[in-house]
Amino acid sequence: MKKLLINGIGGQMGHALMKAVSDADSGFEIVCGVDPFCKTALPFPVYASASDVSEPVDAVIDFSVPKATEEILAFCLRTKTPAVICTTALSDELIAKISEASKQIPVFRSGNMSLGVNLMRVLLKQARQTLGDAFDIEIVETHHNRKKDAPSGTALMLADAIREADGTDHPYVFGRSEKDRRREPGEIGFHSIRGGTIVGQHEVRFIGQDEEISIRHEAYSKQVFASGALKAAAFLLTKQNGLFTMEDLVSELLH
Repeated sequence: MKKLLINGIGGQMGHALMKAVSDADSGFEIVCGVDPFCKTALPFPVYASASDVSEPVDAVIDFSVPKATEEILAFCLRTKTPAVICTTALSDELIAKISEASKQIPVFRSGNMSLGVNLMRVLLKQARQTLGDAFDIEIVETHHNRKKDAPSGTALMLADAIREADGTDHPYVFGRSEKDRRREPGEIGFHSIRGGTIVGQHEVRFIGQDEEISIRHEAYSKQVFASGALKAAAFLLTKQNGLFTMEDLVSELLH
C-alpha cells in the first residue's frame, strides 16, 4: 500500500478522500493529515503544519487554501514527494512556484479533478472551433453556500480551454451589474451562484442569432473529485518530475 498525506484533511474533500480510500481498492492508505483547524479525532496523526510531519509518505494530495498549498509544496520539495494540487484561487506567484517545483518533483495540478469536467473541456474547444465568433459565450457556475472563491476554479479552467481553442485572449467579464455599456464582441462572461448544498454545476452557453448551444456538467457528490485525485496520485508515482494536468491523465487512461 502506498502512503498518502492529505493536506486539508478536516475539510469536505478530506473526508471524501478518506471515504474513497476506504471504499475501494485504491492501493493507498492515509498515514497522516495536515489541517490546523481539524477538531475531529481520526485514526492517524493530524498536524497543524506540514513542517511537523515525520511520517514517510509516497504522495501528497492537497485540497486546502493557497497559504497551506504553499507550505505543503515546500514540504514536498524538501522530501521529494509527488504532489497533487487541487486547491483553487491560487495567485500567479504561487502558480509560478508550482511550475518551478515541477522541475524537481512530479506535480499534478487541476482546478477540477472530475473526468467529466475534463471531457467538457475537450467539447468546449471543439464547439469554439466550429462556431467561431458568431456566438457569444457566457459561463454560469453554481456551488454550495460555503464556497469562498468566485468564479470557481473550474469555471476559469473551462474559459481557458475556450481561449486555447483559437489562441486568442478573450476578455473575461465577471458579472454585469453597474456596467452601463453593451456587451463587447469576444467577451466571456462569468456568473456565480451560491446556495444550499449544491456540489457543483457548470454550464457554458454559446448564444448566437436565433439559436443557442449549452454544454453542462453537474457533480452530485464530492466523491467524483476524490476518485480523480486518487487516480492522479497513482499517475504521479510513475513519474520522476514534470507538471501534469487532467488532460495528461485522461490521455493515458484512453491509451
